[in-house]
Amino acid sequence: FPLNLQEGPPQDHYKIGQLYMISKHSHEQSDRGEGVEVVQNEPFEDPHHGNGQFTEKRVYLNSKLPSWARAVVPKIFYVTEKAWNYYPYTITGKSLCSFLPKFSIHIETKYEDNKGSNDRIFDNEAKDLEREVCFIDIACDEIPERYYKESEDPKHFKSEKTGRGQLREGWRDSHQPIMCSYKLVTVKFEVWGLQTRVEQFVHKVVRDILLIGHRQAFAWVDEWYDMTMDEVREFERATQEATNKKIGVFPPAISISSVPLLPSSVRSAPSSAPSTPLSTDAPEFLSVPKEWPRKKSAPETLTLPDPEKKATLNLPGMHSSDKPCQPKSE
Repeated sequence: FPLNLQEGPPQDHYKIGQLYMISKHSHEQSDRGEGVEVVQNEPFEDPHHGNGQFTEKRVYLNSKLPSWARAVVPKIFYVTEKAWNYYPYTITGKSLCSFLPKFSIHIETKYEDNKGSNDRIFDNEAKDLEREVCFIDIACDEIPERYYKESEDPKHFKSEKTGRGQLREGWRDSHQPIMCSYKLVTVKFEVWGLQTRVEQFVHKVVRDILLIGHRQAFAWVDEWYDMTMDEVREFERATQEATNKKIGVFPPAISISSVPLLPSSVRSAPSSAPSTPLSTDAPEFLSVPKEWPRKKSAPETLTLPDPEKKATLNLPGMHSSDKPCQPKSE
């Protein structure tokens, strides 16, 4: 990425660009019923990593799945994403909703001011894991055609505020400043018959998201380059609220009333669930009002036929018989 980690002021420009890009990208990719719902976004302190930001999101994306994946998931489902951002180190965990508990994505991110030359940056986190290294070039790698915009193409875009842009083949070898976002992506889908296919598909999707997102972060640099951290946090808050409304997510109105608990022997739900008093009488809304008159035409009693007497049913062209029916051979 054509930027330094500590470039400024302020001294965390890439972090501001990252927050701006994620919020704007999520808003653009969201539509009625699908997109990124922000559930939680608040400061968080870790004893090892220090102060950071915790976010929880739900990503609704059924229509974006391939046909073979839509065949095995419900029509409405979401991916839960939880992230702990201790810039310049972040942890992101994604897991599908409860109907597929054996699916998970774990992403660790580190940033350094180099061109991707640190091959040992994740040695402590992935000593025994088999890894495949994939380089992403925001200028020259191809993206899915439906996401291409010439205004967001680093080969054509040039920043008015920084003078950077119109990146050409081999730009990583000579461009200054430059930094690299290192991602350690682990995907698990322990379902026989689908494991390899799903894991390969998810790795491709993650790669496309990272490529598109960083192209946009660079192409939008004139929009966020002069922002302070307070300003980008306010932009983030307003955009997330607008995005939630865009996909049809509104804060629910919840009313809680206390109900006396019954002995555990008569409760069928878990102890954490509200209990409902048991009664043999029908609830009031199902009871027939006493003032309603009975219909006079309705019989007071029902007379059943005598089972001792045989009943016959005569149909045209047929007659009853005690003999078994024999098929007619020709």
